[in-house]
Amino acid sequence: MTSGRRDAIGGVDATGGADAEQERLRRWRLVLGGYPADGTGYTPAGRDAAMDGALTALYGKGDKPRTGRDRSAGLGASAPSVARWLGDIRTYFPSSVVRVMQRDAIDRLGLATLLLEPEMLEAVEADVHLVGTLLSLDKAMPQTTKETARAVVRKVVDDLEQRLATRTRATLTGALDRSARVSRPRHHDIDWNRTIAANLTHYVPEYRTVVPERLVGYGRASRSVKKEVVLCVDQSGSMAASVVYASVFGAVLASMRSIDTRLVVFDTAVADLTDQLDDPVDVLFGTRLGGGTDINRALAYCQSRITRPSETVVVLISDLYEGGIRNEMLKRVAAMKAAGAQFVTLLALSDEGAPAYDRENAAALAALGAPAFACTPDLFPEVMAAAIEKRPLPIPDAE
Repeated sequence: MTSGRRDAIGGVDATGGADAEQERLRRWRLVLGGYPADGTGYTPAGRDAAMDGALTALYGKGDKPRTGRDRSAGLGASAPSVARWLGDIRTYFPSSVVRVMQRDAIDRLGLATLLLEPEMLEAVEADVHLVGTLLSLDKAMPQTTKETARAVVRKVVDDLEQRLATRTRATLTGALDRSARVSRPRHHDIDWNRTIAANLTHYVPEYRTVVPERLVGYGRASRSVKKEVVLCVDQSGSMAASVVYASVFGAVLASMRSIDTRLVVFDTAVADLTDQLDDPVDVLFGTRLGGGTDINRALAYCQSRITRPSETVVVLISDLYEGGIRNEMLKRVAAMKAAGAQFVTLLALSDEGAPAYDRENAAALAALGAPAFACTPDLFPEVMAAAIEKRPLPIPDAE
């Protein structure tokens, strides 16, 4: 069974009113691709035939390699045929499935070069993965395509920012307020958990209660900078989606007056993109996906820019495949933590789960008190809030 076909058909609504058994055979036929021995006995017609044609053009029939005349069913490298196919899949499949099929077409059939044509870009369904592909093609992109590509990236970035910004600001504003402790709080600002913990020596057994002599309360973060956040992002090819999300979150954090945000991207070289954080699209086109990885060099740069370690959160986003000096990398992390900085290691910042990563380096960082884990965009605000408040990180359970 071809997994691509299965995923695509799994995202298509069942035909309304169809007999359950017939519908089951129909969907199996579309998944299997129509070998005579598929056992379904179902012959697609009308809309089903068009869907089957679009699937076969991308995935072929089942898992059997296409040979001879079967090759003509594919998309080849013809821009007109790809344009028609893009139109077909948008007609017959929901947007979530269209994005998966586009990604498979780029990966399986080598269609990335066709994205250098403005007409192709205007026809595709834009998402984070498409942005990553465009960024990797940036240097080869003709000038006539750059404006269209920038518009596609802008649309995706604006959608992400709209979805993520409000919750991120609200979560981090609360964390900043709670991190500013005061000793004479108003009643509604008392942090009862910390107050009780600070006054356990004043427990009165006969009343079975604690009589607090010192109140601990939440402060209200002023508009002056209270925290420094350094996002250190691996821009190797496998981290494309993470680079997109990190750029959006970097712009959101930079918009908050109480957080001084720095964005550093690296491969074997290091680039500080902080001055472009007012526009994440500029940030993204300032990256260069691909190349090697020198985490130690990137951390050395970040370490040199830290002025208030106890008020700093360093977020390393990398799959930890180190091409630099491993022992020096680990020493830098240990030194930053010893100086009082909070250190967060994210194997990915995306919805795709953990990528392949260097388990030995991940274990070494965990031993230093900086466990490495994959983080979804929805979880990222909570991770940052915990780091700002210096409490345990909400690490997802390993699957």
